[in-house]
Amino acid sequence: MSRQFIILGAINCFLAVALGAFGAHGLQKIISAEALQTWQTSVQYHSFHGLGLIAVGIMQKEMNKVSVTGWLMLAGIVLFCGSLYLLSLSGIKSLGIITPFGGLCFLAGWLWLIVTTYKFKPVH
Repeated sequence: MSRQFIILGAINCFLAVALGAFGAHGLQKIISAEALQTWQTSVQYHSFHGLGLIAVGIMQKEMNKVSVTGWLMLAGIVLFCGSLYLLSLSGIKSLGIITPFGGLCFLAGWLWLIVTTYKFKPVH
């Protein structure tokens, strides 16, 4: 078990809940419906990958190489979710250039988890 990824995951899940509530209650009358939908998409991906970080933390004791998945998920949260949060608040469309890189980090993280798990040989 890796406390580091469990803590990072819990922090990100906390932030996702807080930002989701902020979006639903604080931004509803401030930003457009389209921007609010973008915000909610970010919250959704943020939540999923926060839970993914917790899972990585639980798995890491048995599968050390799975930590790459955690770092890729964290990078995805920063790039994908961060750019969408900023885009929603600022309206600066050029921030959307960053979002696909975060998506690629998410995909690479899940792919790394698949490969690492497939190659894992448990010790009996």
